[in-house]
Amino acid sequence: MKLDNKRTVLVGLAFLSICAFWQMYDNVVPLILTKTFHLHETFSGAIMAADNILALFLLPFFGTLSDRTDTRIGKRTPYILGGTAAAVIMLNILPLLDNSYYAVPSAWKMAAFIIVLGLMLIAMGTYRSPAVALMPDVTPKPLRSKANAIINLMGAVGGIIYLAVAAVMYPNSKVQGLEHVNYHPLFLVVAGIMAVSVAVLFATVREPQLTAENQALEAEHPEWNLAEDDGSGNEVLPSDVKRSLGFLLASIALWFIGYNGITTWFTTYVDKVMGQGLGGASTCLLIATAGAIISYIPIGNLASKIGRKKTIMMGIVLLAACFLGGFFLTTAFHSINAVMFVVFALVGFAWAAINVNSLPMVVEMCRGSDIGKFTGYYYTASMAAQVVTPILAGFLMRNVSYKVLFPYAALFVALSFLTMTRVKHGDAAPEAKRGLEAFEDMDD
Repeated sequence: MKLDNKRTVLVGLAFLSICAFWQMYDNVVPLILTKTFHLHETFSGAIMAADNILALFLLPFFGTLSDRTDTRIGKRTPYILGGTAAAVIMLNILPLLDNSYYAVPSAWKMAAFIIVLGLMLIAMGTYRSPAVALMPDVTPKPLRSKANAIINLMGAVGGIIYLAVAAVMYPNSKVQGLEHVNYHPLFLVVAGIMAVSVAVLFATVREPQLTAENQALEAEHPEWNLAEDDGSGNEVLPSDVKRSLGFLLASIALWFIGYNGITTWFTTYVDKVMGQGLGGASTCLLIATAGAIISYIPIGNLASKIGRKKTIMMGIVLLAACFLGGFFLTTAFHSINAVMFVVFALVGFAWAAINVNSLPMVVEMCRGSDIGKFTGYYYTASMAAQVVTPILAGFLMRNVSYKVLFPYAALFVALSFLTMTRVKHGDAAPEAKRGLEAFEDMDD
């Protein structure tokens, strides 16, 4: 059994479009809120947090709804097409309102901007879970870690494409000193990336056919299914599998609390504790991102050899150790140095080991008809953590000490190790190769 890499890349186009959008949203929308509409940082921060709060409700709801959908083009594709189309429309209205408000400010234009922004976030929320659920729909359970590595890589490509486009279109030499920047061309390009990506996916990925083929394959391997018949023809999860799922979701929340606490507050931390500027902190985070990107595929291959749980727990130990190392490096030195760059590269590797395997472990525990719902569970756990940790970490930094950030992150990551020890299901045992099949991967 081998993963169809080309098909997985095509499936990953939906995630590429999502990540390109969110990279632009996080970078540009705060600038518009504070510079065009002159909103206080507290209000703009609340608006920027709305996407995570909406995600708590939208992602599990539309994940479950897509499980129950049955159309000629599949159960995920309608949400991917409809959500993308709606988001692209809203995406092109926002800069028009931004430019119009700058030319002639009025309260109704500000209100219209916030309403359209909210509608755009709802549109994005309608199809994220279905888009991510499409991969396990068409991928056999034992191959999902490898496939998720490719999906994560596609997401990183989406972010990189946006950053490259933004760097070319809006260099400092072009925007420095301008009272107002017209972002409409950039929004058009991102909308184009989203539309083209999803159009190619729709033209090349036949969801109903591929889902049926995968279901037929999984029917030949009943040992892959952890659900049991409850006696009335319905499949239910055994209590021990439910327990594993609960501990796995707790683990996901805990490591996101630790990791997202660092990514949210690191630039402020470096300024307060080390007296360093934005450039050095951004370089550290960029190195962590690069470390994760180059690790995705190797991590997927490693998990197929030693198992997902072992790979995740290795990543947890490394991540906690890196955060403790970060504490000593940032408190002992007054400038960012090469050792910190190495530590952040290892942070990227550790995060890839965790992130690549966690979603496959969640959906491994469900039957095929519940993949969207379980994808929603995954995002509920991760998004809840990302709502809580900026507030909790910020409170501790302000009221205890800024130096608490790295120990805080290390503690929550370490706690996820304890909960992961209680996870007994969701792994995929590597298959032993026999005969000629044993030689198929030698050229990879």
